[in-house]
Amino acid sequence: MTKVVGIVPARMAASRFPGKPLYPICGRPLIEHCYLRARLYARWDALALATCDKEIADFADQRGWPVIMTSDRHTRALDRVAEAAPRAAPALADDDIVVCVQGDEPLLGPDMLDAVIALFGKDASIEGTMLAMPIHEEGIFLNPDIVKIVHDMKGDVLYTSRAPVPYCKPGRFSPALGAKRVGGIFGFRWHFLKWFTAIPESPLEIAEACDSNRICDHGRRQRIALVPHRPYVSVDSPEDIGRVEAVIEADPLWGHY
Repeated sequence: MTKVVGIVPARMAASRFPGKPLYPICGRPLIEHCYLRARLYARWDALALATCDKEIADFADQRGWPVIMTSDRHTRALDRVAEAAPRAAPALADDDIVVCVQGDEPLLGPDMLDAVIALFGKDASIEGTMLAMPIHEEGIFLNPDIVKIVHDMKGDVLYTSRAPVPYCKPGRFSPALGAKRVGGIFGFRWHFLKWFTAIPESPLEIAEACDSNRICDHGRRQRIALVPHRPYVSVDSPEDIGRVEAVIEADPLWGHY
């Protein structure tokens, strides 16, 4: 039976927001929101934090969460995930599913995880998936911290960009444009994640600072897992804390973890 392994990567040395995993949101550290929300998903064979920082590991140990210490040389979350996954679930098979649940997504939900994971069971040819959400606000569309997706009619990713794509004339943005953003949940067949982390960064990946473009540059694909629009904030900078706190207490999961 196919295993489903979730890894929540986190490090204190985030370039735009040092120390953010332990920064409080509504009185609870960011990483606590992420891990406990991920734990609400029922199908995990294993779920663990992965970090190179003793502060994060100590926090996890105090709460009895599985935590895996990884190299401090990783700058990309997926490299940390690839190191941690076989230690979280020994004897991973090539077709087993490894899910990167970014540690800065305090509004994630089990339905998002299910969307990313369920696609593998619907199409055996899928090697990788990513969470996607429609963009309804022009501010989100224009924000370079938020990665946008261009995909084909089947839902396979053609390109990811920090630029506002697809193009529309200034002041003419509408949800009807069909723009979509990346959410911080990515699924991989284990063989695909091993391939990804074994090859060097690619030109479009470097230009956009978007990992997924490494896949596009090599002619391979990820399938989008589209979920309905909702208030959703990733924590990229200190300013995002207030934005999260403005919506999290109205979130249906608040009070259930």
